[in-house]
Amino acid sequence: MASRDISHRLWQTVTHVSEASVLSFDSAGLIPAVVQDADCGDVLMLGFMNRESLARTYRTGLVTFWSRSRDELWEKGATSGNRLRLVSISKNCEANSLLVRARPEGPTCHTGNTSCYYRELDPVADVEAP
Repeated sequence: MASRDISHRLWQTVTHVSEASVLSFDSAGLIPAVVQDADCGDVLMLGFMNRESLARTYRTGLVTFWSRSRDELWEKGATSGNRLRLVSISKNCEANSLLVRARPEGPTCHTGNTSCYYRELDPVADVEAP
């Protein structure tokens, strides 16, 4: 039993050492953020965050992204009322993407769907040949 405890602790130490700890933003200062419903686990959307949107999200408790098309902060639901209330944010093992767990206040997708991932991929029609 003691050797198992030691090997388990050693594995945790090695894993911890090899994982990135500081967030890795891209050349535009952004990091992809997958949003998941904190209650049911459904994936709701993908957005991009920067340092400012992360700070604002933590400060307000409302999930805020960086809009690449408008080049500005974008609080999800600020105009529609379909906000995302922050529960937690986790980083992946390489610290190059985020998982935002939130409680949605209405549909997340601009189409009115609960999730932006409501369309099944057609492997023939949707994937262009190289």
